[in-house]
Amino acid sequence: MRTAIFGDIHANLHALEAVLADAADQRCTNFVCMGDIVGYNAFPSECIARVRDMGCPVVKGNHDEQASMLGDQEGFNALAEEAINWTRKHLSNEDKEWLRGLRLQRQVRDFTIVHATLDTPHKWGYVFNQLDAAASFSYQTTTLCFIGHTHVPMAYIRDGNVRATPLDSFKLQQGKKYLINVGSVGQPRDGDPRAAYCIYDTALGSLKLRRLDYDLQGAQQAIRDVGLPERLADRLAIGR
Repeated sequence: MRTAIFGDIHANLHALEAVLADAADQRCTNFVCMGDIVGYNAFPSECIARVRDMGCPVVKGNHDEQASMLGDQEGFNALAEEAINWTRKHLSNEDKEWLRGLRLQRQVRDFTIVHATLDTPHKWGYVFNQLDAAASFSYQTTTLCFIGHTHVPMAYIRDGNVRATPLDSFKLQQGKKYLINVGSVGQPRDGDPRAAYCIYDTALGSLKLRRLDYDLQGAQQAIRDVGLPERLADRLAIGR
């Protein structure tokens, strides 16, 4: 079984369609979404519809929460706040209700998914290093856990100590635990503007990061056309 693990779409429909098409070409039969479907880009409702219609397991991201909450948003910088206010105005009540109903974490077959951290998923903490990863490992009951939130692909491995290694391609080994950040579909921040997602092959026990070109100019123009900040368009091209 080959499962496409993807997240941090952030309303970038151009990137999402490229990822889903590539996953089909790579013979993925299952799909899992790590949250943050909305925010920053120009197609929040369309991306929700695309993911919802797939019927795949999904967890909630912080932008999903902020876009669907009844009160004012909290903890966002000025750029993210402007984007989330725009997003709220362009989501239907049905969209918001669906986002509100998403769980913060869940187990899918033999692995766990959570957008942020396992120790305090509702506080939206980031896993930037081995110390952050160690806190999540303390709550990880499965060998493998997938996360998102930082928009930077990375593998954290616990085999006595916790170490970090760039996510590329490797096989899982018995006796170790893995915390895998699958990167971002719609707004990468590792200096590589290509869309990112991960393929988990359960038969081989392997993980592989995929990076894809997509219609970047189309995504940028859509941001400008709807009146979102120019900086959101600019950053797509530099992957930051």
